[in-house]
Amino acid sequence: MKQLLSSIRIAFRALRMNKLRSALTMLGIVIGVASVIATVAIGSGATQRIQQQIASIGSNIIIVIPGSMSSSGVRLGTGNAVTLSEADARELVAQCPDVALASPMVRGGAQVVNGNNNWATSILGITPDYLTIRELTVAEGSEFAQQDVDSANKVAVLGQTPVDNLFDGADPIGQTIRIKNVPFSVVGVLTRKGQSSSGQDQDDVILLPISTAKRKVIGVKQANADAVDTIMMQAKSGAQIPAAQEEATALLRQRHHLQANDDNDFSIRNLEELFAAQEASSHIMAVMLAAVASVSLVVGGIGIMNIMLISVQERTREIGLRQALGAKTRDILTQFLVEAITLSVAGGLIGILIGIGASFLISKMAGWATSVGPGAVLLAVFFSALVGVGFGYYPARKAAYLDPIEALRYD
Repeated sequence: MKQLLSSIRIAFRALRMNKLRSALTMLGIVIGVASVIATVAIGSGATQRIQQQIASIGSNIIIVIPGSMSSSGVRLGTGNAVTLSEADARELVAQCPDVALASPMVRGGAQVVNGNNNWATSILGITPDYLTIRELTVAEGSEFAQQDVDSANKVAVLGQTPVDNLFDGADPIGQTIRIKNVPFSVVGVLTRKGQSSSGQDQDDVILLPISTAKRKVIGVKQANADAVDTIMMQAKSGAQIPAAQEEATALLRQRHHLQANDDNDFSIRNLEELFAAQEASSHIMAVMLAAVASVSLVVGGIGIMNIMLISVQERTREIGLRQALGAKTRDILTQFLVEAITLSVAGGLIGILIGIGASFLISKMAGWATSVGPGAVLLAVFFSALVGVGFGYYPARKAAYLDPIEALRYD
């Protein structure tokens, strides 16, 4: 133990005697570790952001949209046909064991007026189950009830964006807004949700009872007054999503009188699959960025090896003298390994601080979400020490196995 401590003291003394060279040697490690920390932080932040967006949309969600239709031999895109109805939504809940809730929905846009203020926003005609499916909560007031849907009452629940632009900080509950010159009473304000994964403002919306939206704002489909734009379903659990999709597909094909060789006139989409793909892509990108940044660590390790080889050459007589005084091979090996590891670890610690600072600046200046976890920090320290051992071993071994006589004669 005494010999080990002595080797460590000699190693630190050698590094102090060449402060500038030691600092320049550490520079490659500093840059490498800082780059890895920053890129991992960006990747982790992106993954967390996607997870938050998934949570903001709701859990176990399945969306059913109308299929495509043909006109004069030209097939139009998905969603152009009038194939879904409110009755479909009711039957999905009644006859599909793995479907917990289903809400029909119609969508439109309108200019909304309150006094001298006006705002163009999205209008959604829904049933109360929509709020449960989307996990929407009311921050002020209350949501409308099924009775409002049955009676086509002129009530509205507002997102935060219309509230901010229409009421100038006043309490909106109980006030009257006009949508296409139709007065609506504001009964509730939704809790803020933020942006979706596509960058859309989820708070820029007004919710109306679907019956009222059809009759007073958006209008009724001429071909089918019961038609809706979308049906949003919720499976009873995440594990039951595939079964719910199969049950919904079979039921809708039966209700729409489709033959075995007919294509579906609707499309069923599972949002969790989409977000899982986005999360996987984000993770892969983060790993690739970290792999590219880690090349700097290799470059820093090569720099350590070069400097250590020069140091061995410059201190050949010193090494020979130590051997003549009884220093063993392992003592010399330990001394130079300690020097290499010290340079790497010190550079790694400085790089961690710079990487955390860079992550903070990127988050503030660019508006990107970043997250520096303890795992990334520990990994950076481990790899910097590994670089020190890996690239410092050859110079240390070369020093340890110098011939004492030849070393004392070295000039």
